[in-house]
Amino acid sequence: MDPTPPQPSSSHGPLVFITGASSGIGQALAERFARAGYRLALVARRTDDMQAWAAARGYGDAQCRVYGADVADTQSIVAAGQACLQTQGVPNVVIANAGISVGMDTAERADIDVMARTFATNNTGLAATFHPFVDAMRARGAGALVGIGSVAAIRGLPGHGAYCASKAAVVAYCESLRGELRGSGVAVVTLLPGYVDTPLTRENRYSMPFLLSAEAFADRAFNAIQARTSYRVIPWQMGVVAKLLRLLPNAVFDRLLAGRPRKHRQGEGR
Repeated sequence: MDPTPPQPSSSHGPLVFITGASSGIGQALAERFARAGYRLALVARRTDDMQAWAAARGYGDAQCRVYGADVADTQSIVAAGQACLQTQGVPNVVIANAGISVGMDTAERADIDVMARTFATNNTGLAATFHPFVDAMRARGAGALVGIGSVAAIRGLPGHGAYCASKAAVVAYCESLRGELRGSGVAVVTLLPGYVDTPLTRENRYSMPFLLSAEAFADRAFNAIQARTSYRVIPWQMGVVAKLLRLLPNAVFDRLLAGRPRKHRQGEGR
């Protein structure tokens, strides 16, 4: 294996803006785009970790900039996008990757707050991530806005109400935005990961079929984004499974999931 880290292109190369870049899918996407010669604009709450990651790869300011923001705070993520425009210019690709997944029980009052926080991050935060760039990309007549959904958007799973609902909303929102930007030259790409091996999914207490490494997901996602694919489930096998589940009558689907382990609620151990 070549130990030389991937090098983003010069200050005149293409630019990708990625939220949730400090670990998991976001960091793997940053690596993949760097290998393709992109400059990086990376957003994370843990800016020290992100700066250390960039420094370890020898990325200078011309190649990589880190912006601190909380995606759940609208003004925070909008300000990060505006700072990117001022510092690095208009991105070629914007990836709204940041998201959270916490189990919930509607009978528990505290879990209603969990749901609100999930929507603030996964939905309002996604739209706020795109907001600073829409007019600039439309004026240029080119670009791609990428929403990271989940195969969990296709059917609601017990104990996953907040997450499934939020990811279904990502799909519907991106579809709406795609229609609004039709003919502008700006693509809207919706990606639905299946199970990806990340620090988040390692906490799951149920089986995860067709599990992908973050790097394998990033490689397939990069290809879909480059192709301006409007909608793709990765891996495709999970898309088939999810579509089959969607076709099941409700009574059959409910029996099938009866007793399935649920996502950890806030404060629960493994």
